[in-house]
Amino acid sequence: MSYPWHLYLMAGMYIVAGIMHFVKPKAYMRIMPNYLPNHKQLVHLSGAVEILLGIGLCFPMTKDLSIYGIIVMLAIFLMVHFYMLSGEKASAGIPKWILILRIPLQFGLMYWAYWYLQF
Repeated sequence: MSYPWHLYLMAGMYIVAGIMHFVKPKAYMRIMPNYLPNHKQLVHLSGAVEILLGIGLCFPMTKDLSIYGIIVMLAIFLMVHFYMLSGEKASAGIPKWILILRIPLQFGLMYWAYWYLQF
């Protein structure tokens, strides 16, 4: 089955994002909420999950499961986005207006993934 090109764009986006967890782990560890344990392991785990879900989008047998996984993953990542709004150190130097815009963006990404369940 052939999927629209933008599904492959989404897949590539998650694969690249996941790879970045291994290339630049310190950037991700800086934004981890203090109440979560084992920041390095969680960064690596989330990167591996992003890579696997991105790859899973490309195959008919795993596409729908990957879509649901992406939606759940993005919902979990919301805690990081809200944590980054909690203070100067947590924001990692990112302007507050960008941090605020990232929250509706997460919901947009969830809808984008959900939209592909029709294919």
